[in-house]
Amino acid sequence: MKEHTCQPAQSSHSENFRKMVSRADRYGILEQPDGYAKRTGDCGDTIEIYFYVLGNQIQMLTFQVDGCSNTVACGNAVSFLIEGRTISDSWQLTPENVIEYLETLPPDHYHCAELAVGAFYKALTNYNTHQKEPWKKAYSRQG
Repeated sequence: MKEHTCQPAQSSHSENFRKMVSRADRYGILEQPDGYAKRTGDCGDTIEIYFYVLGNQIQMLTFQVDGCSNTVACGNAVSFLIEGRTISDSWQLTPENVIEYLETLPPDHYHCAELAVGAFYKALTNYNTHQKEPWKKAYSRQG
């Protein structure tokens, strides 16, 4: 993970933020994901999103971050807010939902929520492409 100066002081954050910044069970790569995307923000942070679908529901979403802890918290919040939702319902997720859930994401880091949700939308698009053109999955970088 990249070293950044935006490491938050834990005591100044909500319980949700503290849980999401330290949660490790959704950090990592999924082999042969149904949806995958990588996105780099203007700040230089990069997030990769992976997810599995079963019965039109997102069963598991993992991510990797090369960036600050605020982006990690946003990636975990996306995972927490999305798992169990249908593909069509998942398109309703917004950066504002992530910001509201985290409660204490600093305003100068709202772009981290936009980065994480944007990567998730890109992964949903990747999933939809594979549903329409399954042969393309064999040629995708991560699945």
